[in-house]
Amino acid sequence: MKKNKRGAKDVVTARRAEELLCKTAPVIRGLLAEPSASDGIPYNRVILKFSPFKSAKKPALCLDWLGDAVSPEEIREKTGKAIRNFSKAYGSKPQVVLIPGVGILYVEKTKNTGLPLQNEVAVVTGAGGAIGSGICRGLLEKGCCVAAADLSKKSLDTLVGELGKKAKGRIIGVEMDVTDKDSVARGFNEVIRTWGGADIVIANAGIPLIGKLIDMEVADFRKLEKVNVEGTLLTLSEGSRLLCLQGTGGDIVIVSTKNVFSPGAGFGAYSATKAAAHQLGRIASLELSGFDIRVNMVAPDAVFSDGGRKSGLWEKVGPERMRDRGITDMKELQEYYRNRNLLKARVTARHVANAVLFFVTRQTPTTGATIPVDGGLPDATPR
Repeated sequence: MKKNKRGAKDVVTARRAEELLCKTAPVIRGLLAEPSASDGIPYNRVILKFSPFKSAKKPALCLDWLGDAVSPEEIREKTGKAIRNFSKAYGSKPQVVLIPGVGILYVEKTKNTGLPLQNEVAVVTGAGGAIGSGICRGLLEKGCCVAAADLSKKSLDTLVGELGKKAKGRIIGVEMDVTDKDSVARGFNEVIRTWGGADIVIANAGIPLIGKLIDMEVADFRKLEKVNVEGTLLTLSEGSRLLCLQGTGGDIVIVSTKNVFSPGAGFGAYSATKAAAHQLGRIASLELSGFDIRVNMVAPDAVFSDGGRKSGLWEKVGPERMRDRGITDMKELQEYYRNRNLLKARVTARHVANAVLFFVTRQTPTTGATIPVDGGLPDATPR
């Protein structure tokens, strides 16, 4: 079969246009944000939509100097100057930005809801599970736009269908393999194409393994390391790169576990890999504070479900935990975990979401910290 040179050229051109869009849109979104009077969230952000149209009816800011060789720093400097000149000429910042050869970016008009996370955009990995879906729901209720990311398309379709009923246009499903750098990058680029950028990253994806260290196969341990450690690293890396590019700060929350502070026998691989992910979060808080990017952790104990959505972790480890405790019923196992904490509280996905919301709504000037969501477990100190 002969290669179609024109077709190949069109593909290359489209790829370059996509790369330019994803490199430019977050910078523009950050520059169009207005400083906030709030002590917490520093900016009133905008939702920036993309259209392939090559012209605009409203007065548009044309960035005709953009090209493949332009660095993010140069994009920020030149675009910032162009926006200031536009504002002097028209009395306000541009609502439409034309990128020749790519299309237009325009500010979506949204009604003021008074919700604290209006026009904020969040990316949640592992969104198809119990904790992930609970976090997505909590963010949506506070006005956020949510990119629910997961490896399972079926779980995503179900979740988006369910939550989208009350949050139309504010949730999308993004297929993402957190162990694959290119997949993570494509996922974040999809968020940029949809809303112009992101402000919140929730690193929640993780998998468990039951087994004593003496019997553990290195290959099995590496599976957990791949998801729980490398997956967190790639999410942190790509997410922080986007937040830095945008230039308006942001929040990253890692869903850790009580096992970091109180590991369980037979749960060594999970405890060790989640501890490594937790440590990555603490280091990220040191490295990103100068960009006003806060990195915090939440450490829940057993969360079995979110409504009708079962926890994949407990579906896998539950049977073994029941055998160890002479329990034959999952409800009885849930009661066991409720009764072992000081408050005799059943820990839910809603509770985890509330802890995440505490951080991302910036109730206090905090970074590098952990909120335990466990009902009070004395052996899980330091608290």
